[in-house]
Amino acid sequence: MDRIIYTAMNGAQRLLEQQSVISNNLANVNTAGFREQLAMQRAVPVEGPPGLPTRVTTATVTAGSKFQLGALAETGHALDVAIADQGFFALQTDEGEAYTRAGDFSVSTDNLLVSKTGLPVLSADGEPIEVPEQGVITFSSDGQITALGAGDNPRDIQVLGQLKLVNPDVTTLERGGDGLFRSVTGQVLQPDPGVGVVSGFIEKSNVSTAEAMVGMINNSRRFEMQMKVIQDASTNAERANSILSFNG
Repeated sequence: MDRIIYTAMNGAQRLLEQQSVISNNLANVNTAGFREQLAMQRAVPVEGPPGLPTRVTTATVTAGSKFQLGALAETGHALDVAIADQGFFALQTDEGEAYTRAGDFSVSTDNLLVSKTGLPVLSADGEPIEVPEQGVITFSSDGQITALGAGDNPRDIQVLGQLKLVNPDVTTLERGGDGLFRSVTGQVLQPDPGVGVVSGFIEKSNVSTAEAMVGMINNSRRFEMQMKVIQDASTNAERANSILSFNG
């Protein structure tokens, strides 16, 4: 009887964890460049003394991500930029270099080009990008950044550098708690000249609202089934105890 309860409890716990992942996906359906998280589990043998396998449970592993491209949405904002196909922007974080598809940039009070969360955007030489005060920013298709200061002659346009655009094998990336991706080896990725960008656009989340809602409903039904199994197991145990008590 305890095996039934153990199995149902284990299944219910995994479903709750999967529901949490789906809920996070839905919460980020409007987050630029967001990559849908995938709930993944693996089998884990449970060993009793003296080291003999008694059961097999499951455990949630580091969630994978769906790297299908999101739709491009035109914003017309000069500081919005989207990657045309595959690739990532590079950001500077306290834990080192990190990568994102979100190109909804802005200029900080320190006149640095930053992400929506305030992290400095890196240039191809790995340095933060400084923007002239009240300068008008332009991105070319290869990521080159130019600026024209307030009141400057159009012929005095400045080249600020080039966005660091990388295109690693996505299987070599892992998602951090901040939603950014990093190399699993901890190495700094090198720029890829083949990555292009589109100015005035942002890439939308690749989460399908309809699929996520269906997934939540299915998970709820499966969770109810696991709870029903536990209730039935408890009822059967009570009946068995009453029979034994009567026979005694």
